[in-house]
Amino acid sequence: MTIQDILEQSEYELVAGTLEKEITELVYDSRKIVPGCMFVCIKGAVFDGHSCVAQAAAQQAAAVVAERDVEIPEGLTVIRVADTRQALAELSAAWFGHPAEQLKTIGVTGTKGKTTTTYMVKSILESAGIKTGLIGTIEAVIGETHIPAANTTPESYVIQKYFRQMADAGCKACVMEASSQGLMMHRVGGFTFDLGIFTNIEPDHIGPNEHASFEEYMACKGMLFRQCRTGIVNADDAHLEEVIKGHTCEIETFGMRDGADLQAKQLRLVHKPGYLGVAYHVAGLCDFDVEVDVPGKFSVYNSLTAIAICRHFNVPAENMKTALKAAKVKGRIEMVKVSDDFTLMIDYAHNAMSLKSLLETLREYEPGRLVCLFGCGGNRSRLRRYEMGETSGRLADLTIITSDNPRDEEPQAIIDDIKVGIAKTHGAYVEIADRKEAIRYAIKNGRPGDVIVLAGKGHEDYQEIRGVKYPMDERDLIADILREEAAGK
Repeated sequence: MTIQDILEQSEYELVAGTLEKEITELVYDSRKIVPGCMFVCIKGAVFDGHSCVAQAAAQQAAAVVAERDVEIPEGLTVIRVADTRQALAELSAAWFGHPAEQLKTIGVTGTKGKTTTTYMVKSILESAGIKTGLIGTIEAVIGETHIPAANTTPESYVIQKYFRQMADAGCKACVMEASSQGLMMHRVGGFTFDLGIFTNIEPDHIGPNEHASFEEYMACKGMLFRQCRTGIVNADDAHLEEVIKGHTCEIETFGMRDGADLQAKQLRLVHKPGYLGVAYHVAGLCDFDVEVDVPGKFSVYNSLTAIAICRHFNVPAENMKTALKAAKVKGRIEMVKVSDDFTLMIDYAHNAMSLKSLLETLREYEPGRLVCLFGCGGNRSRLRRYEMGETSGRLADLTIITSDNPRDEEPQAIIDDIKVGIAKTHGAYVEIADRKEAIRYAIKNGRPGDVIVLAGKGHEDYQEIRGVKYPMDERDLIADILREEAAGK
């Protein structure tokens, strides 16, 4: 592929050199520069790739793409663009042969519900024989290959590489999480989504190195609806009109209120020994009953969103119902059966907002006691610890304070901060720093009708202590505890 070929869909200025050179690789990490490559200068929060132009020339790169003036070493082709992140997305799409054109692409944005919705969509589509790839917070899934995620929305080059692998593996669709950061940084540039989804929005990700304001956060979410053919949006969200302002796509709505194109009606909670769920009737564009093995109103929204998406693939209602019943997301209200007397679940809730939403949802099931086990990460805001302590103290009948990822801090210091928040309430608590022993305490002291939630770790399978990640999966801890208790330890 020549430089001219890869630039086919990009607006650019040739500053120096020729476009006729063949390129061997597309690179945006200066550590991966190889002879004959095209190096795209990306300015990050800490490092600016524009400082590596001389290095690229010395390592015999064929071309450099920059968004500002750079010194031009002899023999190097230099391309000027308005935005190198947008250019990287377009160049990556061309480099991998525009694989999105071989897939039905689905982008899901919103504050909450993205991960669960994408797994529900994958479950439904594959139940109908539509092989589907997934890119998200937990992992990328390409056929039988599972690749752990570093970011909710990877860099554009990685997304296009995954699309290429999906198309080559026979996938017909890809469902992915489109974070506000991913949209803002053009990681999902270079192609048009077939379907763009808006789940909901609340003030989040606002601060240094994220978004300057809630308005900017909403505007970044809204970028998706100028980059998709059909937008499917939550009619019940108070900020909907602001999010989709300036949209260029067709719009469909879902929600619980009258007037939405797809509606959830006749909602009822399902509570059985060791099991919590929700059931409702789908009305409007579809007409059938659904039961989901995940509790709460947000489970209605997540599953209704998935139905709204999969309707576009002509998936029969029976497939949707069966797949939604079976869909499971690791670490997202993941129920683990340990007793017929009480319900135990694992959830990723790791800030006050998500913990509040979770505990309020579980309260609706009128448990005998609501028990919340959690810790907080080290090297992170102490305010989060106070807030989570206060939230659990106010909403749970018993809080079990333990360790999460202490990182470089002492676990007891983090626990003491959590207790500052709990002290603002009348909530009962115990503190057990060792997470396995804390879980053992929760299980051994479970009472009939209790709902016990292990919060904070979710899908994570490690504990980070002083720069080292040690294996620790709560599912394994639970299995070990049950085995040890059965053996009389």
